[in-house]
Amino acid sequence: MKKKHVFTPALNRRSFLQQTLVAGGALLLPQIVRGQVLGLNGGVAPSNRIVMGGFGIGGRGGNDLAVLIQEPDVQFVAIADIRETRRQAVKALADEKNGDKGCAMYRDFRELLARKDVDALLIATGDRWHSLASILTAKAGKDMYCEKPCSTNIADSVALAETMRRYSRVYQAGTQRRNVSNFVFAVELARTGKLGKLQTVHANTLAPGTKLEWLPAEPEPPKDVCDWDMWLGPCPWRPYNSQYVAGRWRNHFDFHGGGILEWGSHTIDLCQWANDADKTAPVEYVPNEGGCVAQYANGVKLVMRETGWLGLGTCSVRFEGDEGWVETGDRGDLKVFPESLRGERTLKRQAGTHPAGHLREFLDCVKSRALTAANGDVACQSHIASHAAYISWQLGRKLAYDPAKNEFIGDADANRMRARAKREPWRI
Repeated sequence: MKKKHVFTPALNRRSFLQQTLVAGGALLLPQIVRGQVLGLNGGVAPSNRIVMGGFGIGGRGGNDLAVLIQEPDVQFVAIADIRETRRQAVKALADEKNGDKGCAMYRDFRELLARKDVDALLIATGDRWHSLASILTAKAGKDMYCEKPCSTNIADSVALAETMRRYSRVYQAGTQRRNVSNFVFAVELARTGKLGKLQTVHANTLAPGTKLEWLPAEPEPPKDVCDWDMWLGPCPWRPYNSQYVAGRWRNHFDFHGGGILEWGSHTIDLCQWANDADKTAPVEYVPNEGGCVAQYANGVKLVMRETGWLGLGTCSVRFEGDEGWVETGDRGDLKVFPESLRGERTLKRQAGTHPAGHLREFLDCVKSRALTAANGDVACQSHIASHAAYISWQLGRKLAYDPAKNEFIGDADANRMRARAKREPWRI
């Protein structure tokens, strides 16, 4: 975090001292200093602010930004987006909050990465960009909160984790349910033995399949309006269609990791946490029509399924031990057996999609340099589990996986599917 940024109209500490010291060391007459500079009257001193920018902030990213800019120690100063309308919308929001016209706009996110005054980034592009944009951000010396899924293949998951360690960057994957109280409590029941010996964890996933066909070609807009080449980024080229840019890129294989990953990046992540498996992944995967059943080295089963839930909301999880079970979802409530497991605990009812606690943890870790709940290593392993399950489903056969080597055992086809080729000039 920098000691100085150039966008605050109030005096910062350095300029104040420069103006109040004379050559002989004597002070000039006392000056009136705004409380904001000193961190008084509810303000945050410039030296304690986190100067932020963002990439690709639309629907989900807009939710994140609306929360971020309300944090008193955040100043959002720049947006990079391939779409002019998005750039203008984010700038208007930031300028209104900052009380100035200083939020800069860029079409190419590399120009934003080059800025020395920016401490951290909000990355909310489509999935195809998440791992590469995060890696480039780390190499530029900046911290990041990146929306999920964090990668589209196993190789990028591994590279992401390795990069965050190598460059000592604070990384928070947007798996915000790690900071939502009903999910935290359910995991606590599993990890503290309240359910007895853990037997099975269940993750709410979506239909796994993706499609390969292209949408029909449309006239490509000017780059300043919508930079199609930059939108594609590392993905294989295909002709422009406005529906991709509007969000209909999901379930197209080139841009998406399938339905297991779509929700599994949240729910499998919670199952990993409940099983104390944040540093590993399941060792066996058996596909079925609706998903996959995996097994960890400790014998716990991971069931990925779309149906059969108790109606507690999207992205549900269920943890079963030999003495009880718990199930919860995005509506903020949970069901337990036996009921006594609930105890006197009062939960803060909050939608599972709300990012406030997760974002606040990220900001605190930017200052303390502590690991976040969804750091690069944690995200890597939960995504590996999701990708391996999807590969097993695509191949239609049981697969064995070695988490230490990050490779499938005795299956050349599966190992070739661990990575995806990147279009030049993009590479990790």
